[in-house]
Amino acid sequence: MRLRIVVLFVMLLIATVVGSSLSAFAASTPAVGTLAPDFTLASQDGSQVSLKDYRGKWVIVYFYPKDQTPGCTIEAHNFQRDQPQYAQRNAVVVGVSVDTAESHKEFCAKEGLNFKLLADTDHKVVKEYGSTMSYQGVEIAARNTFIVDPQGKIQRVYTTVNPNNHSAEVLTALDELQKSASAAK
Repeated sequence: MRLRIVVLFVMLLIATVVGSSLSAFAASTPAVGTLAPDFTLASQDGSQVSLKDYRGKWVIVYFYPKDQTPGCTIEAHNFQRDQPQYAQRNAVVVGVSVDTAESHKEFCAKEGLNFKLLADTDHKVVKEYGSTMSYQGVEIAARNTFIVDPQGKIQRVYTTVNPNNHSAEVLTALDELQKSASAAK
């Protein structure tokens, strides 16, 4: 009898853990064509940055797991390298992770980054964008990217991106999206 109770308890515990883990990953990303969830977050330079500050521009909102890790450094370097190309396309890049603004400041100084990295330390924005994942029991940002048009609508969603070629992929998509937007006018 005692063994049955223990087994039942363990099964219930496993079901609870699995269910809560699945619900953490069940958060969906905002759909293409919908208004991008607005946010205001601290950046590495101490300023507060809101998505609405960029109305009239294309915005690349990229979520990344952690400052000063190999994949995140590669991705950030590629976005930095391509900053002139984003400017030519009337686009800005903002990175979002759950790291602190101080961590972003150190990362930017060490890696020579001059675009905005935003601190979502309360995990609100990563959740609104369906961009969370668990790594060794810690909730971090998943590597997802959203292209937001000048009116604030999401035009492209990338999930689980490859940091090695992602900036080039985003630039190609921007060209396609801007060409389609011009043709529609």
